[in-house]
Formats: sequence, C-alpha cells, structure tokens
Amino acid sequence: MSRAFQPLAIPASAGIGLRSPHISEMLTRRPSAGWLEVHAENYMGDGAGVEALEKLREIYPLSVHGVGLSLGSARGLDRDHLERLRRVCERFQPDLVSEHLAWSVADGAYLNDLLPLRYDEEALAIVARNVETVQDALKRQVLIENLSAYVAFADSSMNEAEFLAALVAKTGCGLLLDVNNVQVSAHNLQYDAKAFIDALPAGAIGEIHLAGHATNQVGVDTVLIDDHGSRVPPVVWALYEHAITRLGPRPTLIEWDTDVPVLDVLLGEAMWADMLTASIMFGRKQAARQAVAAKPRPVSPTPFENVRTSMPVLAAFAAAKAGPVMANALTPMKGRYDVAA
Repeated sequence: MSRAFQPLAIPASAGIGLRSPHISEMLTRRPSAGWLEVHAENYMGDGAGVEALEKLREIYPLSVHGVGLSLGSARGLDRDHLERLRRVCERFQPDLVSEHLAWSVADGAYLNDLLPLRYDEEALAIVARNVETVQDALKRQVLIENLSAYVAFADSSMNEAEFLAALVAKTGCGLLLDVNNVQVSAHNLQYDAKAFIDALPAGAIGEIHLAGHATNQVGVDTVLIDDHGSRVPPVVWALYEHAITRLGPRPTLIEWDTDVPVLDVLLGEAMWADMLTASIMFGRKQAARQAVAAKPRPVSPTPFENVRTSMPVLAAFAAAKAGPVMANALTPMKGRYDVAA
C-alpha cells in the first residue's frame, strides 16, 4: 500500500548509497547523512527492507536509481518493469529518479550488464522515445547517467557527451554525472575527461556520483574497471574538483557496491566530498573579494564638477536673487574668477 510522504528536496551535499548491511544501523543511529540513494529493483516487492526504507524516507531525502529499464532497447521498454518502477516512486516519493544511458535487454532476456550504445541520430531517436515514455509514466523528470565504457562503436557519429546534450534538448531530461565513469571511460577509450564534463549542459546536471574502480593489466595495457569496490581514488577526486569548480555544488553520492565496508567509511567519504566542495566555494568567494578589493575605485565627482560656467555657481545664484545691485557688485569677482579659470 502506498504512503504519502512530504517531499524532501535533495540538498547540494553528499549522500550515500543505502546497502542492506547498513539498514539496521541507519535506523538505530540515524547518522548525519545528506541523503540516501537506493536501487529501484531492490524495492519492487515487499519485505523487511521495504518497511525499513519507508521509515528511513521519513528521516532522509531519497533518490531512486534504476538499473534495469534498458533505455537503449530498440523494441521499447518492458512495460511491466516500468510499472513496477512507477509503483516504487509512488510509494516512496523520491526527490530524484535516475537511470543509465545503456541497454541490457535482448529478446526478453535481461543481461547482467549495462552495455554501450552507438551514438548516432537513430539511437538518439530510440533513447529519446524511451526516456519520454518513462517521464510520462512517472510524471517527473528523470536523470540519465553516463556509462562506464570499455569498447566503443567505430561508426558513431557523435561522442557520448554530445549524445547526452542532444537527449536533454529533445526530452527535457536531466543528467546524472558519474565522475568515476567519466574517468574509467576516458582512460579506456583515450579521451579527455575534463573536456567530457565541460561539454555537458551544466544546468541539466542534477546529481553526481563518486566511486572507486579497479585497475587491471591486459598485456601491456592498463584497463580500469568500474567495480564500486573501494574508496574514491585521487584521480577521481581531482576530476570531481574540476566538476564542482565548473558547476557549483550538486547533490553528490558515494557509491559502494562490492566489498561493502562499515557504514562509517561511507560517511567519511561523503564528509570528504562536502569538505572539498566547501573549500572550492570558499576559495571562489575569497577570489571574488580580492578581485573587488584590487579594482581601482573611481573617485566620485563633486556636484556640478563638469558644468562649464564663467563665474562661480553660488555667486551667480546669489546675483540672480539679489537683482541688479548685487549683480553689479559681483562684477569684479567674476573677472578674478575668469582669470583664475
């Protein structure tokens, strides 16, 4: 049975992915966390986990992250799955809903992976149609996440960032910028990670993900694997700093799905994200203050400074009030002023 929750706006701070080992501790400790994100597919039925999330939803803002819609499927969406997602959103009233720019269904079979698309006009039309179907069903904007990639289609006519920007323009969807995915894909496919972020429409980015990745050696090549199984590495923190410097604060999630640590480790990673954002924004304010202080201040002109006159203004005003007698008396003063001028 669905419950009506008062929507809580996701703050532009760091939250954590809610994982089953931490649910009981979250309920008892109620630690300081900006918000929580759950995978939609884990809450499409009933049970203790669903009941616990209903309680946590009353304490923390919530984001629902889908992994099974397969937005890149040319045959359209699984309507049963979409209906289950709609019920999850109706039940928990999340502040954000997101999915991946990927496909994972073929001939009715679900694949245990998120696979990349060919980025061209034909694929754009398919994904746009599917995104519009989702947004119409949920009656809300959906954020679309960039993918971790290990291969790319040689005949793509645009890159992923261009594809996402075009998708936003066509559907009005938002974007979920996964910074770790950008780093993984940029390394594996050899492109500029910062340029990828800069190419995205900044106003559409409603959420950011941070996570760790694994490093594998394949012959002489190093391949990064998006496993969400470790702390956020320095290279991803640096890319996050670039993103926040460009975008300003955004709701930021710490993802950790394999080798899940104790809760305090996740909360500590979220704290680092908040501290880095605060440091960037403080530095921006300081730079703005210093720029204002260094700028020469114009000297305010005195009244009537630029008015051209042949005699002092006050003397002329007095002469006008006093009549001919005073005007005759001021003639010598006028002469001395003309000489001085």
